[in-house]
Amino acid sequence: MSTPISPADAAAFNDPHVPETAFGKWFLRTPTWTVHVLERAFKDLERLIPDRKPSYGVVADVGCGYGRSLAKLHERFAPRRLIGMDIDPEMIEAAGREVAAAGVEAEFVRCSSSRILLPDNSVDVLFCHQTFHHLIDQDAAIREFFRVLKPGGMLLFAESTKRYIHSWMIRLLFRHPMEVQKTAEEYLAMVREAGFDVPDERVSYPFLWWSREDLGVLERVFRIQPPAKREETLINLVAIKPGA
Repeated sequence: MSTPISPADAAAFNDPHVPETAFGKWFLRTPTWTVHVLERAFKDLERLIPDRKPSYGVVADVGCGYGRSLAKLHERFAPRRLIGMDIDPEMIEAAGREVAAAGVEAEFVRCSSSRILLPDNSVDVLFCHQTFHHLIDQDAAIREFFRVLKPGGMLLFAESTKRYIHSWMIRLLFRHPMEVQKTAEEYLAMVREAGFDVPDERVSYPFLWWSREDLGVLERVFRIQPPAKREETLINLVAIKPGA
C-alpha cells in the first residue's frame, strides 16, 4: 500500500533528480543485477553488522527501485514493518508487484531521498544500495538518513564511487549527476560527519568484476592480479546512529 501524503509534502517527490536511462531500467531487472550486484552487497554488509539481532522492527529501503531488495530484506531481518521508498512512480508500482509475487507484505512511500516522508527516529534499519550516486543533494540525503533512524539504528550503505561512475562504460550506458560523485574516502567521511559511528572494521572495499573497466577480464582470463593500491570502485559500510 502507499502512504498518503499532505500537499505540503508534495515537494518530497518533486526534488531535482536524474532519471535512469532505458538501459539502466532494463539492467535493474536482470539476473546479473540481482545476483552479482544486489546479493553480493547483502552478503558483504551482513558480515559487518555488529550484535546481529534475529529481527528488527522497521526496515526501510531508500531507493528501492523495482523492489528486488525487499524480499531479501524481509528474509534477512524479519521486520515487523517493511517500507520501500523511491521517487519514480513506475518503480514504486513495479516494486509492489514484485513483493506481492513473493508473498511479502510491504508498504511504499514515494519521496525524494533528501526529503524522506517518515517521522524522526522511526526506522531501525535503513538500506541504501546503489542509490546515493543518483542523488543531487547528497548532503541533505545523509542528514535525512540520520534523522529517520532511531538511536542505535543501523544504516546499510553500499555505493559505487567516483572512479566507477566516471568510467567510460558507465557514462555510455547510464545517467548520473557527475559533479557530486565521491571517492570511497569522501563517502566514508561524509557518513561520519553526519554523526554516524563507523569504525574501520565496519567498512569494506570490494573490487568486483562488474566494477572494473575491463569487467575483470585481465584477472579471469589472463590471470593478471589487480594492484594492491588502487582507487576503489565500491564502498560498503554499516553505520550506527549513536544514542541507544
